[in-house]
Amino acid sequence: MFSKINTMGLFGLNAFSVDVETDIRMGQPAFEIVGLPDTVVKESRERIKSAMLAGGIKFPNARVMMNLAPADTKKSGSVHDLAIFMGMLTAMGVITAFTDDCCFIGEVSLNGNVRHVNGVLPMTLTAMKSGIKKIFVPLDNAFEASVVDGIEVYGVKSIIEIIAHFTGGRQIKVSDRYVPPAVSEINVPDFSDIKGQHSAKLALEIAASGGHNVLLIGSPGSGKSMLAKRLPGILPLMTFEESIETTNIHSISGLIEKDTPLVTVRPFRSPHHTISAAGLAGGGTVPHPGEISLAHNGTLFLDELAEFDRRTLEILRQPLEEQKVTISRASGSITYPSSIMLVAAMNPCPCGFFGHPKKKCICSHKQVSNYLSKISGPLLDRLDLHVEVAPVEFSHLSSTKKEESSASIRKRIQAAREIQTERFRGTGITCNARITSSKLHEFCPLDNEANSFLCGVFDVMGLSARAYDRILKVSRTIADLDGSEVIKKRHISQAVQYRSLDRKYWNQEG
Repeated sequence: MFSKINTMGLFGLNAFSVDVETDIRMGQPAFEIVGLPDTVVKESRERIKSAMLAGGIKFPNARVMMNLAPADTKKSGSVHDLAIFMGMLTAMGVITAFTDDCCFIGEVSLNGNVRHVNGVLPMTLTAMKSGIKKIFVPLDNAFEASVVDGIEVYGVKSIIEIIAHFTGGRQIKVSDRYVPPAVSEINVPDFSDIKGQHSAKLALEIAASGGHNVLLIGSPGSGKSMLAKRLPGILPLMTFEESIETTNIHSISGLIEKDTPLVTVRPFRSPHHTISAAGLAGGGTVPHPGEISLAHNGTLFLDELAEFDRRTLEILRQPLEEQKVTISRASGSITYPSSIMLVAAMNPCPCGFFGHPKKKCICSHKQVSNYLSKISGPLLDRLDLHVEVAPVEFSHLSSTKKEESSASIRKRIQAAREIQTERFRGTGITCNARITSSKLHEFCPLDNEANSFLCGVFDVMGLSARAYDRILKVSRTIADLDGSEVIKKRHISQAVQYRSLDRKYWNQEG
């Protein structure tokens, strides 16, 4: 007998439909799976045989041929087990119910339980878009799949349950659709804990408002890491579309928590400086997302930037420009989104006290130069705001004055983002940092005084075209925070100040 069952495959973030075609006929007993299956898929034969035995079903003494169509696309992982099991039972006549509008995803264990798999959310989304009405997933994945509207989700605990469901026994209940709760408070340290550092706080407020990349440079103990780690508390709320995009990446990486299937708080990823290039950008035989993609729609914080391997850092250049990272392997190319806000922190020299107003630097000029040269000019050019974090004064540390809270700062940032959302409606642009070059002058109008000032600055500082674009984008954000539709001289002046530190530290003469 012949049967056809719907399932889903996954290559990177791209889910695709797979038809499990089963043919059982008389002949030499065998169980073959074709259609470019990898080793894990081939091993499903033994899992299915054992699961059928555990369920009291005798494996047919016949030739069983299974084809995973399309046959020219590689199938990997254990996600097809449940569909292969259903294909067997349908072809054997154990299940005769209509299954053409159903999709089956899950790993089957030797005792017949249905186990959790990664990547259920992108597969469920693709199934819904392809016209599937019902999807059967492991019970542990049902909450995650229920995020998707327009498809009935059934959480399956074991093969006994699914057999009963399709043979007139006890029905599996449809999972309630998950509706994420409103995010009112983020459990991170508050900006009110930081004494002083008002200029650095303002720079991070601007960065968060427009999604700009920022470099914090200063001596040890000045508060660079403290400032960066409080950034999630002031970031604007995620839209539902951003939550789905980010959750897709975390789903295929197996990072979804059982009780919170949708990522509703912007990610904050802080890898150690010993991370490899593959860990940062992604990689592997079947390429998996790296830290750049796991931070999508959130923040990637690189502490001790100059301690990272230079070749690893250079990988950031293209993703920062294009908001995506492409990994090529023999099996194909995978593109992961990486729309991130990069926050980097570093000391100005190996000892950390170069440029310190009170402590003497013990490094030689060459040591300082070699240390700073680990950050290339092209990478530095992609950091919109260069912020010097000065040592905290005693008067600030001993002050009893209450500092502004993260919640208060976040209100201003949220208001600025709402202005941007309205401005960019229908363009695909999400924030000021993502304004394309073709739209720059449309969305960043300057008055005459501001235009003349920027012209003078461009000539005096010898800015690159990229630096010019980024000054305009930062000025646009400062103007939004100021409530001004037109960019004025004071907005340009403030943005230019955040591009001056490379002259102090990187353009030194021996």
